[in-house]
Amino acid sequence: MSLEDDTRWLEWVTKQFESIAGDDKEIDLDEFKKALKVKESFFAERFFALFDSDGSSSISLDELLKALDLLIHGSETDKLRFLFQVYDVDGSGSIDPDELRTVLKSCLRESAISLPEEKLDDLTLALFESADKDNSGSITFEELRAELENFPEVMENLTISAANWLKPPYLEQKKRKTPRYLTRAYWHNNSRKLLFICLYTLLNMLLFIIAMLKNSHGGPWFMVAKACGQCLNLNCTFVIVLMLRRCLTWLRATWVVRVLPLDQNILLHQIVGYAILIFTTVHTGAHVMNFARMSQNDGKYQLWEYLFTIRPGIGWVNGTASITGMVLQVLICLMVVCSSTFVRRSGHFEVFYWSHLSYVWVLALLIVHCANFWKWFVAPGIAFLIEKLVGIAVSRIGGLYIVEVNLLPSKVTHLVIKRPPFFHFKPGDYVYINIPVIAKYEWHPFTISSAPEQQDILWLHVRSMGQWTNRLYEYFRELESQAISKKRLTASLRNRQHQRRAQLSAKLSENHRYCNIKCYVDGPFGTPTRQIFMSEHAVLIGAGIGITPFASILQSIMCRYRMRKQNSNCNYSWCETIKDDEMKLRKVDFIWINRDQKSFEWFVSLLTKLEMDQADEEPKGRFLEMHMYMTSALSKNDMKAIGLQMALDLLAKKEKRDSITGLRTRTQPGRPDWAKVFQKVSEEKKGKVHVFYCGSSALAKVIKAQCEHFGFNFYKENF
Repeated sequence: MSLEDDTRWLEWVTKQFESIAGDDKEIDLDEFKKALKVKESFFAERFFALFDSDGSSSISLDELLKALDLLIHGSETDKLRFLFQVYDVDGSGSIDPDELRTVLKSCLRESAISLPEEKLDDLTLALFESADKDNSGSITFEELRAELENFPEVMENLTISAANWLKPPYLEQKKRKTPRYLTRAYWHNNSRKLLFICLYTLLNMLLFIIAMLKNSHGGPWFMVAKACGQCLNLNCTFVIVLMLRRCLTWLRATWVVRVLPLDQNILLHQIVGYAILIFTTVHTGAHVMNFARMSQNDGKYQLWEYLFTIRPGIGWVNGTASITGMVLQVLICLMVVCSSTFVRRSGHFEVFYWSHLSYVWVLALLIVHCANFWKWFVAPGIAFLIEKLVGIAVSRIGGLYIVEVNLLPSKVTHLVIKRPPFFHFKPGDYVYINIPVIAKYEWHPFTISSAPEQQDILWLHVRSMGQWTNRLYEYFRELESQAISKKRLTASLRNRQHQRRAQLSAKLSENHRYCNIKCYVDGPFGTPTRQIFMSEHAVLIGAGIGITPFASILQSIMCRYRMRKQNSNCNYSWCETIKDDEMKLRKVDFIWINRDQKSFEWFVSLLTKLEMDQADEEPKGRFLEMHMYMTSALSKNDMKAIGLQMALDLLAKKEKRDSITGLRTRTQPGRPDWAKVFQKVSEEKKGKVHVFYCGSSALAKVIKAQCEHFGFNFYKENF
């Protein structure tokens, strides 16, 4: 930190201390734990003991500031000495194996990592044997320093984080030099979308001006109302065009995808939806003002009669324009509000789903409300109707069944569906599924997580985040419980207790159930990930359950990889020397970010197979590289995790397997440093880089900004 930041920081620490300490001007252990907000009390107790220099069982302001000043401004030796004292629990001047095990166990808890006791012993011995150079049975300060020097990234970034625990929020905020939307890179990488939005805006302005000039005889409010009405004719049909999923899927395979921003159809649909709300509100308001003027001037009808009756005879169908207009205003407002991110992401997807179905009434009322709307609507309406009829036909043909269900950690339901022979899809595509036993009339979209090369089955991984998805998980969990109970009863009646235990144990470990439940599937529909096989260097980034499209893509890539490798007789990597129209990929980097350890279990078997496919290094490096990140785990530059991360590294090298996931790929703690990740990708020079992301919108903005900085193409999967 700068001198100015140091001064502000010390002032803030003083205020925080005074607010916590109270009248006695001292902080005891409980107050210290409360201030640090730590998960595990071990480190709070160790810090407290080291800060309490006079052994009074309380910390004064002078003691606290002196200790924190040492951690921030002290030398590397000072910081390492403090770290050593934290690990030296009994204060003997050396660290024995039991002390190290105690510290590592607390490190695991702080990082929300759960490992068997045997694995904890292995970690302890791996670190202890590596650090105990003289085999004396204990680790001295010099031995710890020497061991840390084997981990340069730790030494380089070592910032003992006691000070960071008490850092004020304003120091976390980084000043942005130039707004992202004003940078040249942003305009270059979003040129198609921005050009399309500009053309869309100009068309609306043109229609608005023409309509105003054409209706200038009716006064200013009448002109504004008619101009907004003309724009609504365009937008209420265009919003439908943007959701013609089958047409858009077909267009993705043509040259049109290079001209129009087809991958942004959801964003454009939202923009047009908000435009409809604005035009509708202004249109209604202008008509109200015009009716008020008319009621005052001629006095023939009152304002309420203009708005809520058919007496004035306004409208081409029995004078119902005003009444249908008011109903349309309410419906459109309701649709927009229920489509907000807050509603859809807060576990109330059904509110969005059912409110959005009112588009049928909106379109019907628009035809009645406006004499010219049908002229705009006829072509998109026919296309929309055909899509719906095709969807109904596709979903009802074939008689699909869910043949197997796996209940995975973090309430993820893995559905295995019998795949009909006529069902063809591309990696990363999604479908709408209806399961009558869960909800007879509800259809929900999910990405296909199996590869097209798997001819007999479809995989869907469903995260429980709303009413329907929770009902799905609970339904199959109840079925599983009933099945286990029946097995217990049968085994008991047959008096085969030893077999019952074995069967039950196996059942619980596999955590799956075979079933035969009817379902309907509509699709498949294309996504931005269809561009992946036309890329040269693809970076796939999945956050949490956002891995689902990439599960399909990775399997498909490796199927093609194996085929090419078998057909290639040369001694060099086929991906460097052979290209074709189906797959131009030369390198794939897969990055999966999860908050907790159990989430990695969703696809660990798949990732293990992918690693086995590349067991041998190729002459020019691996075709597929995997990078795992666990955000709840503390990073290597955090004092509470330094020893643990060193031990995990050492054991991974020894066993050639990561202790957290069981993969060969080492799980990295914390969040990725995107600047460093993309810098490494850029330096590899494997061709044009395309980044494909599926996950939260907040992280998408961060990654997209980095892509703009490095000149990478960015594609976001909506889920």
